[in-house]
Amino acid sequence: MRRGAALLLMAPALVWLFVFTVVPVTMLTVISFWSSTAYGIRPVWTLDNYRTIVSNYVYIETFGRTLRIAAVTTVLTLLAAYPMALVLSRPRRAGKTAILFLVFLPFWTSYVVRSFLWLPMLGRNGLLNMLLLKAGIVAQPIDWFIYNEGAVYVGLVYAYMLFMFLPIYQSLDKQDHKLEEAAADLGATPIQAFRKVVFPLSLPGVFSGCTMVFLFACGAYVTPQILGGASTMMAGNVIGSQFQIANNWALGASLSVALMMAVVVCFALSAWRLGLLQLFAGARQ
Repeated sequence: MRRGAALLLMAPALVWLFVFTVVPVTMLTVISFWSSTAYGIRPVWTLDNYRTIVSNYVYIETFGRTLRIAAVTTVLTLLAAYPMALVLSRPRRAGKTAILFLVFLPFWTSYVVRSFLWLPMLGRNGLLNMLLLKAGIVAQPIDWFIYNEGAVYVGLVYAYMLFMFLPIYQSLDKQDHKLEEAAADLGATPIQAFRKVVFPLSLPGVFSGCTMVFLFACGAYVTPQILGGASTMMAGNVIGSQFQIANNWALGASLSVALMMAVVVCFALSAWRLGLLQLFAGARQ
């Protein structure tokens, strides 16, 4: 009886996942084995699309760049979000509500708008160059603030900061702070208490945030398009061009499937290497 009630409660979520996850991914996988013509796709089964990906160095290089940018973005976002979450999670922190409001405020606007925001800040005539010129640090505007990989990192970290901050903050906020007091009573310094108590207990939140940021960064399209140059194109830009410009939906689907498989392999290796499954299993107990 309880099992039937549980399945009934889960039914809406399962239907949602099936319709909007299983069906689209299945269709995409099927199309990746079809052929593209000038008039669209044809249900002619072939492996030519995957042969094109493997044999073309541009696609391999783009995939490697995408995974590298996603990994670096994840690390940078973690380094920026964790200290802020740690400070705000302290009990009786003054102004916590106001600071949390300011953290959430930028995310009330569109992701595209937030990406375009960096153009008047990093551009040749932007705010950063204006401040450097007025301070006499440079004699002429600097061009390399934008349209490079560094600018892409800035945009991605800013765009996905909240997805890293929230799970870490929740993990830290739910901790029993008396554990730190107990560690101090046993002679642990604040750094030792953080390393032995606080950080290990926050690992589920850390890995949840890293997972979300890495996935989002792997599929980034708008930020590399706006802030990056031709040398920083990511897989999302290449896939989008196949669907929108080249009209090669079969190859675009193959690139999408290949990217998903690459991400799955990365997570499988991480789970095996870092023992993430045991970590989350222990967190549920």
